[in-house]
Amino acid sequence: MKDPRTERRHSARAAVYAALAGNLAVALTKLVAAAITGSASMFSEAVHSVVDCGNEALILYGYRRATRKPDVVHPLGFGRELYFWSFIVALLLFALGAGVAIYQGIWHVVVPQSMEHLTVSYVVLGLSFIFESTSWVVGWRAFAKSRGSIGFWKAFHQSKDPPAFMVLFEDSAAMIGIAIATIGITAAERLDMPILDGVASIFIGIVLAVTAILLAIESKSLLIGERATPALVEAICKIAQEQEGVAHANSALTAQLAPDQAIVALSVEFDPVLVTEQIEKCVETIEAKVRAAHPEVVALFVKPQTVGEFEKARRRRFGDYHFAAPMP
Repeated sequence: MKDPRTERRHSARAAVYAALAGNLAVALTKLVAAAITGSASMFSEAVHSVVDCGNEALILYGYRRATRKPDVVHPLGFGRELYFWSFIVALLLFALGAGVAIYQGIWHVVVPQSMEHLTVSYVVLGLSFIFESTSWVVGWRAFAKSRGSIGFWKAFHQSKDPPAFMVLFEDSAAMIGIAIATIGITAAERLDMPILDGVASIFIGIVLAVTAILLAIESKSLLIGERATPALVEAICKIAQEQEGVAHANSALTAQLAPDQAIVALSVEFDPVLVTEQIEKCVETIEAKVRAAHPEVVALFVKPQTVGEFEKARRRRFGDYHFAAPMP
């Protein structure tokens, strides 16, 4: 039986590779078209595609770095490298993609320039839309597989795998940008107002800026350290509760280290009649069962703690917030 985590990881990487291949083709054609036509919006689209190529390369680099084995200096591994490079990607999209597009737009509004060989622009934009939409379909399928039946925005906020939604958002922004560029170039030609080409470039920059901000917010949250899913906490507590010698599985603190890596600190009240050796044996059994059922748990720490002490510690740290439903 295939591991669902492995399938999701491969789907996410496939989406990144597909996006990289599409953006390479799109970037080259747009750069040539921008040089021939002198269109500001076409140049903005070309810069956007070049930035996207760099972004996908950084995401793939992050995937490779995140899979390195733990060492003495990094005992919990390098999983968060993926979150770091995802955050860098969002910053690059904002600084380079949006910044250059808005700058070019303002420049062409202040100093309008007539465009030439517009047929080239229309052909390139049409081909670009086909390339981007193909990549978008791959990204959508990968994201749909990872989110299951959860709504889109809820899945976006809860996702622990930035590349899964980054490629989708980048391709969506690219398709919107192509539509804006087409409208701007057409309006500039039909109305004989070159300034509209610059306006279109500014709107493309705004689309990229909004996309980058959304991606940066989610990537930053994961980089700082988000909890794992509540479902994982409940499942681990259930495993512990069923173990002989456990009086009460209180709850657990978790942190997501990577899309398929989590660290868990489990609070358990043991039967008071147990001696040290029996508690150690019980902990070993819990760890073995948790790792067998949830291989994404790369580190599990079990803390012997009564329900009363656990509640005191929880209130000191979180106030009235219950980060997991108590076990019966």
